[in-house]
Amino acid sequence: MNSSGGTNSPATKKMGWLCGEKLHFWEPNQTFHTDRPDLSECFQLSVLAWLPCVFLWAASPAYIYYLKKSSRGYIMMSLLNRFKTVFGLLLWIVCWADLFSSFHELQKGQSPPPIYFITPLVLGITMLLATFLIQYERLHGIQSSGVLFIFWFLSVLCAIVPFRSKILKAFSSDEVPDKLRFTSFYLYFGLILLELVLCCLNEKPPLFSNVVTDPNPCPETTAGFLSTVTFWWFTSLAIKGYKMPLEAKDLWSLNERDSSKKIVPKLLKEWEKEQSKIKSSEQNLTTKATYAKQQPSATNHVSGGAAGGETSPEEVEVLLSNQKAAPHQPSFLRTLIKAFGPYFLIGSGFKLLQDSITFVNPQLLRMLISFTSQKDVPVWWGYTLAFLMFFTAILQTLILHRHFQYCFVTGMNVRTALIGAIYRKSLVITNAAKRSSTVGEIVNLMSVDAQRFMDLTTFLNMLWSAPLQIMLALYFLWQNLGPSVLAGVAVMVMLIPFNAVIAMKTRAYQVEQMQHKDARIKLMNEILNGIKVLKLYAWENSFKEKILAIRQKELIVLRKTAYLGALSTMAWTSAPFLVALTTFAVFVTVDEKNVLDAEKAFVSLSLFNILRFPLNMLPQVISGLVQASVSLKRIQNFLSHDELDPNSVDRKTSSEFAVSVVNGKFTWAKEDEPVLDNINVMVPQGSLVAVVGHVGCGKSSLISALLGDMEKVEGEVSVRGSVAYVPQQAWIQNATLRDNILFGKSFHESKYRRVLDACALTPDLEVLPGGDMTEIGEKGINLSGGQRQRVSLARALYSDAEVYLLDDPLSAVDSHVSKHIFDNLIGPEGLLKGKTRILVTHGITFLSQVDNIVVMVEGRVSEMGSYQELLNQNGAFAEFLRNYALEDIVEEDEATEELIEDELFPDDVLSNHHTDMVDNEPTVNEAKKSFMRQISILSGDSENLRCRSVRRQSQKKHQEAQEKKKPQEGQNLIQAETAETGRVKTKVFLEYAKAVGLVLSVIICLLYGCQSAAAIGANIWLSQWTSDSLTNQTKENVHMRVGVYAALGIAQGILVMASSFTLAMGNIGAAKKLHANLLNNKLHTPQSFFDTTPIGRIINRFSKDIYVIDEALPSTVLMFLGTFFVSLSTMIVIISSTPIFAVVIAPLAFIYVFVQRFYVATSRQLKRLESVSRSPIYSHFSETITGSSVIRAYDRHAAFVQMCDMKVDENQKSYYPGIVSNRWLGVRIEFIGNCIVLFAALFAVMGKDTLSPGLVGLSVSYALQVTMSLNWMVRMTSDLENNIVAVERVKEYSETKTEAPWEVEDKKPPAEWPTQGNVEFNEYSVRYREGLDLVLRNITLSVKGGEKIGIVGRTGAGKSSMTLCLFRLLEAAGGEITIDGVKISEIGLHDLRSKLTIIPQEPVLFSGTLRMNLDPFDKYSDDDVWKALEHSHLHKFVSNQPAKLELECSEGGENLSVGQRQLVCLARALLRKTRILVLDEATAAIDLETDDLIQSTIRTQFDDCTVFTIAHRLNTIMDYTRVLVLDKGQIAEFDTPTNLISKRGIFYGMAKDAGLVQ
Repeated sequence: MNSSGGTNSPATKKMGWLCGEKLHFWEPNQTFHTDRPDLSECFQLSVLAWLPCVFLWAASPAYIYYLKKSSRGYIMMSLLNRFKTVFGLLLWIVCWADLFSSFHELQKGQSPPPIYFITPLVLGITMLLATFLIQYERLHGIQSSGVLFIFWFLSVLCAIVPFRSKILKAFSSDEVPDKLRFTSFYLYFGLILLELVLCCLNEKPPLFSNVVTDPNPCPETTAGFLSTVTFWWFTSLAIKGYKMPLEAKDLWSLNERDSSKKIVPKLLKEWEKEQSKIKSSEQNLTTKATYAKQQPSATNHVSGGAAGGETSPEEVEVLLSNQKAAPHQPSFLRTLIKAFGPYFLIGSGFKLLQDSITFVNPQLLRMLISFTSQKDVPVWWGYTLAFLMFFTAILQTLILHRHFQYCFVTGMNVRTALIGAIYRKSLVITNAAKRSSTVGEIVNLMSVDAQRFMDLTTFLNMLWSAPLQIMLALYFLWQNLGPSVLAGVAVMVMLIPFNAVIAMKTRAYQVEQMQHKDARIKLMNEILNGIKVLKLYAWENSFKEKILAIRQKELIVLRKTAYLGALSTMAWTSAPFLVALTTFAVFVTVDEKNVLDAEKAFVSLSLFNILRFPLNMLPQVISGLVQASVSLKRIQNFLSHDELDPNSVDRKTSSEFAVSVVNGKFTWAKEDEPVLDNINVMVPQGSLVAVVGHVGCGKSSLISALLGDMEKVEGEVSVRGSVAYVPQQAWIQNATLRDNILFGKSFHESKYRRVLDACALTPDLEVLPGGDMTEIGEKGINLSGGQRQRVSLARALYSDAEVYLLDDPLSAVDSHVSKHIFDNLIGPEGLLKGKTRILVTHGITFLSQVDNIVVMVEGRVSEMGSYQELLNQNGAFAEFLRNYALEDIVEEDEATEELIEDELFPDDVLSNHHTDMVDNEPTVNEAKKSFMRQISILSGDSENLRCRSVRRQSQKKHQEAQEKKKPQEGQNLIQAETAETGRVKTKVFLEYAKAVGLVLSVIICLLYGCQSAAAIGANIWLSQWTSDSLTNQTKENVHMRVGVYAALGIAQGILVMASSFTLAMGNIGAAKKLHANLLNNKLHTPQSFFDTTPIGRIINRFSKDIYVIDEALPSTVLMFLGTFFVSLSTMIVIISSTPIFAVVIAPLAFIYVFVQRFYVATSRQLKRLESVSRSPIYSHFSETITGSSVIRAYDRHAAFVQMCDMKVDENQKSYYPGIVSNRWLGVRIEFIGNCIVLFAALFAVMGKDTLSPGLVGLSVSYALQVTMSLNWMVRMTSDLENNIVAVERVKEYSETKTEAPWEVEDKKPPAEWPTQGNVEFNEYSVRYREGLDLVLRNITLSVKGGEKIGIVGRTGAGKSSMTLCLFRLLEAAGGEITIDGVKISEIGLHDLRSKLTIIPQEPVLFSGTLRMNLDPFDKYSDDDVWKALEHSHLHKFVSNQPAKLELECSEGGENLSVGQRQLVCLARALLRKTRILVLDEATAAIDLETDDLIQSTIRTQFDDCTVFTIAHRLNTIMDYTRVLVLDKGQIAEFDTPTNLISKRGIFYGMAKDAGLVQ
């Protein structure tokens, strides 16, 4: 410290001329070696005075440029501003008063040294600059200035020294030496202090700024400099969130600069530049080449032959396309860098600053330790060092969080920009491009890939910062310990591959586990969808075994992952220790002279701790980079796809034809064969044209060509005026019914009513729970197919366009509805008369009423003309008519007969897919649809019959349906979101501990305690060891010291491993238990639960919540315990070395808990809001992609883009406070950590005489690393609270009410029961659920064994309920049923259900082999199974399959036709062959053939069984023994069919309607 001793050092000489002879520049004795330190006057006047000035002059050019660039409007002159300006001018006057007084002295003949002229001059000019900046900022709308704040702060800081020294001087001599300068200095000091205070206050916002108009602006824009640096402005939200759970309305609006409308165009502009650059360079290159290339690609095959004979044409094509594509793809990376680079670089600047400051503290620690080991040094050194440590730490905190803020905001902006760009692109890509990226893939681009970028930007700076930190740390370590450092570094480097291998293995296991998880969820989904069938067949156990088998595999993988996790945790905690151990051991043993003293040991330790972070981060950042580069490529490919040519359809023609196509040749993708060829169609204004033809002849393609959705190879297309389009598969948005119809147009009551009437929607509105304000689920899930189609028509009608393109709109509605729609809407008398209409149709009923008919055959127009003309030509059209006329007539008859019969759909809420609109509507599957299309019945009949039967329900039913739907609609939206707010109860933590096992929980905590103890032990031992150097005993016990140190460290490593291992085992045990309970309960839950709970909600428990319990929760618990014990041990170490520290702990802990509670409450709710607002982005997105052609047809492109932007902004609105809340927390918590450092150092200085340097080093180096743990601990607490909720949700569903036991031991019926099959109902009544009306009232009847009973009745008469009662899916409300003398209510459910057989209405198959679907318990031999297949007419089909019985059925049996599925259900019944068979006839005539097969098989095979048939077509039951007619839940008639007809009662009426009697 004496190096600059002596007064004649070179620096002093240089300053000599400035300060003159009398004043010395540097006087060490006066400064360091005294209890009252002071700086020389010359130093004060030069360095201290100039420092702030230098800063301001350096900063202002850049600052003024920045202000010029970004003006926010000006601020009115306020009182505050006037004061600042006046004080600035006063300061200038004061400084120049000094200057003039110096001149005055010169005149008097004294010669003051030059410094007295220079300093006041510099200061005065600087004050003028400051005053200018005050005004310049006001004019550019800056409310609070950082530059000036720092300037005033520095000025005050530097003025404190002369302030003290002037007073000291005045005291030591009796009078004040230089009165004028003395006074002027104190004036100066007062004024700069005032300026500093005023600088902390905020100006009003500038005029004309958008803040004024915003209802809930983000306070960040108006926050002052201090508030911005410490994130103080966030506090208001934290307090609000603590008082009550935040809601979306409490959130601030998004800053203008982060909103989609600012950011997305910025990216797109750069991207367009990039693309046009590539295009122009391509044109320059390929002007010659293009012609040459055209030939081979046009005639692939020829060039294929030429290219060496062997290469296939496809390969050549690929090669060609590669040649074309490879060199020129616009670089998306460059675009991103141009758009977001500059902002991000500011953050990088902060990072650089922070990295360099990080290394100041170890140096200060070294000085502190050396200070404690020196005896006679002034105490104030110690205090200065303590405060310096504190200030560097505070500075580091502020800079680090500023850097994070920049990075996170960049990340958020990148995500916004990517989502916006992908969305805009997805609306205009060609069909060929759509084929290559499915909806799922595009949504993935938007969710996963955009997220990856966001995650990467936050750590991207580590790429250069980590190597920098490592190099700096090594440099300082080398200075400290010399070459022995290399040993430690070698250990670190060796650990990297070890960690990498573990990471690789873990990733592989994760993939495997995802596969198991997907399999389990898929199976679970099927089980829940087919739960009714499982219950009816008593098959629950077989499926439970299957799920548990998958779960077992999943747990095994989890266990392996846990072992690896324990290993890596050990590596991660022991690394710093191992490094220290090797380094110190080598250091001591290499050379006798090397002595390990406190200074070396603890400074090295703190440097090793700094090294830990970059070394661990690098691999993560690199793997993040790899993932992001894959994502980058995917996004780049997607954004480079071809777009539809907006000019392919000419919209501006003024020809007399509304629609004309001349020589049109169209294809779906450039490389495909043309789908439409040589198309010439002219449609006059206002005419109705029908397009007919066989399936797949290009009718829909023609419509697409008119919309411009196809690639036009040649020809002209023109469409005059606006277009309305009704696609074949109706596209319904997830919005209210009214919004679906209005589709962005304004609402006119009368017009709207007319539209609803014309589309026959008025009666449907009465049934929907909220009328036209009912929210329609995704893909229109709570509307039937016919309703969807009619809504789609209503949308077209309401849009009031000039040209209507209707793609088969009548196929999904029943015949009389389609007649209504044709008459009122499309036909010559409909609302659309006078508009141009092009109608694709399959029905031939209406063809005679249209103006023109276009007949299409294989992509060409074969004939065109009016109905009569075409009939006379006797060409393709006449043949088409002949083929279809017959079926059409049959079908018409049937439809009318069925409508009169009104028995369309048994509307039991229970049979799970009738009124259960919310869940199960779309049961009609593609196979059925295509099948119906082929036979061209007005397809999807069954769908609408259902919706109509609902309409005709009696009032009671009506209310019931309403009751049922309303809660589902409502609850669905509300329940999920409000279920969890506020704090998580301690009970849940206890529940989880119980699931882990209480003893195990205690053991885990003990192990963690021991591990911390070992760590503390090792460090205390180190401090003892370093104290050896004071007593010179180092030589003797080196080996003992190293040995014990190593032993303690290794013990710690082993304990870490053991503890994380037991923890993992406990967690997996808990996961296993919780899942088993949930599954068990769900399989025992009564059917009514599944009818009222959406399947999605149950699946969610099995997927999301179980995943959290499996994976997220264990890691959170691990981190939480780890950080908790680290923080605890830090406190223990500091208190044991300086007991007085205990006094400070209480207030610090209080602040900590306080901040933590505020943060957790707010951030938990912000996270929830964020995830709630995230799903609409994706659902809107997938919805848009499926409906992109509709959106384009109606020209709603811009509106949808805006909607997407709004949704993204809404999501970012809750994400942004989330980021800031982390920064807010970080600054506060690190402040507490820094206080701990300060107090540890202060108390060490106070107890300097009693403490050994080793202990000081120990306690301060512990304090230096506590901040990290404190910070993590809060995060982990909040994660723990978020994740433990999963346990609560799983528990909730594991404790729902269960049905009767499956087996009752003491009431087991005999094995061969029932032998006769007699069934008796006695005064039997039943209701669906508590509080609802009875469905069956006092039914008494007895059926002899072997009778065949038909059950008929109108909708809602209770037919299906009869069968459900036999199976006890509904429990009796009164009375009883006995079968062969056994009361069914007394035996176990499985005993009962396994002895009855049902062939259900809807054939349900599970994915698995065919054999498993017939016989899940493997009870029967293969011969039995084959025999059953033979009787059910499936033998031929199955034996033709290569896999025979092992034929894999896909989910829901999609790979079999509907008829085949029905037959599989019949085979199941034949295989079980019980005495009682219930046949619930399929409602829709799926196809008559299958139906007859089933009927004949039942007549022959089940001859001696009791059969109950719920009949829909009466002809099937005319030969039954007796018929039971139900009416309103009571028996109306019960007798033989012949008797009933002669009675002329209800049954006769039905038979007459059906045309069975005259």
